[in-house]
Amino acid sequence: MTSSTLPSLVQAFSGALGGAAANASAYPLDLVCTRLQTSHSRERQGIYATFRKIIKKRGFTGLYDGLQTDTAATLISSFFYFYAYSFLRNRIFKRDRLSSNKSTKRSESATIVALEEIVIGFLAGIASRAVSTPFSLVTVRLQSEQQQQLDSESSGGDLEKGKDGDGRQSRSIASVVKRIYAEGGLRGFWRGFETTTFLCLNPSLTLFLYQAYRKAFLRGKDREQPSPRHAFVGAAISNVIAVTLLYPLLLAKTRLQASSKSTSSANSKETGSHTRKSTSMSMFSIWHSAYQQDGLPGLYQGLEAQLFKGFVSQGLAMMVKQRIEQIIIALYLYYIQHKKSPRMGLR
Repeated sequence: MTSSTLPSLVQAFSGALGGAAANASAYPLDLVCTRLQTSHSRERQGIYATFRKIIKKRGFTGLYDGLQTDTAATLISSFFYFYAYSFLRNRIFKRDRLSSNKSTKRSESATIVALEEIVIGFLAGIASRAVSTPFSLVTVRLQSEQQQQLDSESSGGDLEKGKDGDGRQSRSIASVVKRIYAEGGLRGFWRGFETTTFLCLNPSLTLFLYQAYRKAFLRGKDREQPSPRHAFVGAAISNVIAVTLLYPLLLAKTRLQASSKSTSSANSKETGSHTRKSTSMSMFSIWHSAYQQDGLPGLYQGLEAQLFKGFVSQGLAMMVKQRIEQIIIALYLYYIQHKKSPRMGLR
């Protein structure tokens, strides 16, 4: 029994736990990524300086603002993704076996062509992100509002809206949910989903590259059931390549989700685009603005932090997933052997 033929529910469960564990481990990096992606060029700092600023202003707990909703988003997204991915993949394996006129041994090793692999991952990604986008949106807003508060405190200013009794903006999950609903109703919780749809290529491309890594560099049992070490290396490298190729989409998604009516209006005035409505942000307008401000590097703002975060989180996620699947397979084999042993003794 290999990981690719495990029941879809088992792969979904192991993938969700792996994603949640990796997310919690790499979350401070995710927070820093959001800050770098949404900061203006004149305010931009490096990864280390951003860490120091957050810790100085809010302590170490400030590095985990939004962790609850992000963990929920990761659990839901990973579960739905791996369930849909393994379900579709197993269906294609069965189709190939049934349609194959070759030997049984040959049919059992049926492989999925590259295009099918990417399409399967893309469809699974759309299903998972459709469910998890509201949680991701709340997380990004929590992270970006922390940035606005830190910037306001640094400049001696104050935020205008959503303040609590101390004059600071309320950044609880409930208050962020209320602001999102007030700005766009229920549809507002899927803000930036169009861009997110394109980003569904990221996990599909990552998994395609991971499968290619297994076929190209692993042999024997390691190819069928990679060890946690091999899973970490393969998934981390695959994610780095996929993120680099698709990063401008990720930048646009984060800025769309981080923006509100008030921040869009402020950005519009700052860039001098008085003729454009503050709420008419789009993926292309964000790219245009980033390119005008910083040229081509502006489309890759925060890439270093994202690559570092992706290397750690994706590697950990796949490593934990493989370890859980190994445990499940071992327990299953033990159960089968234990179940057969008494019967064999009676004969």
